[in-house]
Amino acid sequence: MTQAMQASMRERTGRDVDQWVRLVTDGGVDPLDQLAVRNWLRDVHGVPQNSQWAIAFAAAEAAGWVRPSAGEYSDTLFSGAKAALRPLRDAVLAMATAMGSDAEPQGRGTYTPVVRKRQFLAVAPGPRGTLRVGLRYRQAPADDRLTAAKGFAQATHWVHLEAGTDPGEIGWLEPLIAQAYEQNG
Repeated sequence: MTQAMQASMRERTGRDVDQWVRLVTDGGVDPLDQLAVRNWLRDVHGVPQNSQWAIAFAAAEAAGWVRPSAGEYSDTLFSGAKAALRPLRDAVLAMATAMGSDAEPQGRGTYTPVVRKRQFLAVAPGPRGTLRVGLRYRQAPADDRLTAAKGFAQATHWVHLEAGTDPGEIGWLEPLIAQAYEQNG
């Protein structure tokens, strides 16, 4: 963790990350149970949400946990019955990363975000065997295929692609992704 982040953590919480990791270890919370650590930090110490995540990751890493790569997260997320969505997901990510060298796919347990300065796109298995594509807009384009998103990965709007959709037939999505990319740079 950088010195700036360490100083920021100390300023926001009164402790640096190493002090919080020792407190988690001494507090009897399982450092590998990141949800339990975040809840404990919030409920017992009033730590703000973003700081909870940073501390929980640091505590887990100190206990030997290795954060999965973006690819490993995706391998887990798009396995089993959801494996059929992988080619569609790969096509959407290819469009998003082609927007610019600063478009970076990252790993999360429940979705795959693509981040510029801010996250502008997220993909995940959706309801009824669809692929959910979430887009973040400050000014949403007029397109009947977009609907307002409901609590998905910072997205303001989303589309759902049917599982059997040919990845070669989603070119219509590219200008929507481009606008999200431009608005989040």
